[in-house]
Amino acid sequence: MIASGTIKLALPLVALAGRPVLRDIDVAFAPGQLAALIGPNGAGKTTLLRALAGLLPGTPPRDPKRLAYVPQGARSAWGMTVGQVAALGRIPHGDQREAPVARALAACGIVGLREARIDRISGGQARRAMLARAFATEPEMFLLDEPTADLDPAAAHAIMALLRDTARAGAGVVVVVHALDLARLYADRLLLLVDGRITADGPPDTVLPRAAAAFGLPWGIDPAPRLLPPGAAAPA
Repeated sequence: MIASGTIKLALPLVALAGRPVLRDIDVAFAPGQLAALIGPNGAGKTTLLRALAGLLPGTPPRDPKRLAYVPQGARSAWGMTVGQVAALGRIPHGDQREAPVARALAACGIVGLREARIDRISGGQARRAMLARAFATEPEMFLLDEPTADLDPAAAHAIMALLRDTARAGAGVVVVVHALDLARLYADRLLLLVDGRITADGPPDTVLPRAAAAFGLPWGIDPAPRLLPPGAAAPA
């Protein structure tokens, strides 16, 4: 990570177990932006996120004080409390400051679960606890793999709104998202991966029509009734 907080990655090829997974990757992510990685299953989204985190051979190491990575399905199997899990975010700094942990729990909406054991709460609540751990680090860049998985619709909107606001406050946020409606509403930038390559990179309205083709779905206006995002007015 360079001084500005931007992270860059240039990789001609990434192979796992001898199988090519990413090809011709040359990207940069800057603070102040929420970027979403989208694409079909197996397209390489998680691998790209891990490469950005410096977790693959040949990728540059990252400073854990400045970058927080939450993998897909992250969950603690130990009988720790939610507060203790969030406090793990201070390990890179080598301190036990309480204020960042309290802010993280509040931001993720789980203050009331602070004393609850993480192995005795729902999957969605545990997901928020792991996200709170990342927030407690107070990083410049968040790398989050499916942060809205296991969450109910209202909670998913709340987390995506939190990530959008976090980006607007100056951090960089890169997320893997399968819910394209959430990506369209909250992301500033979409990167479409297909067969290990970034085939589109830009604003949601530009990338989503190409994403539809990658998923083999039609693109257009759907007038069917649906759940609306918070604050949206229902049509008369």
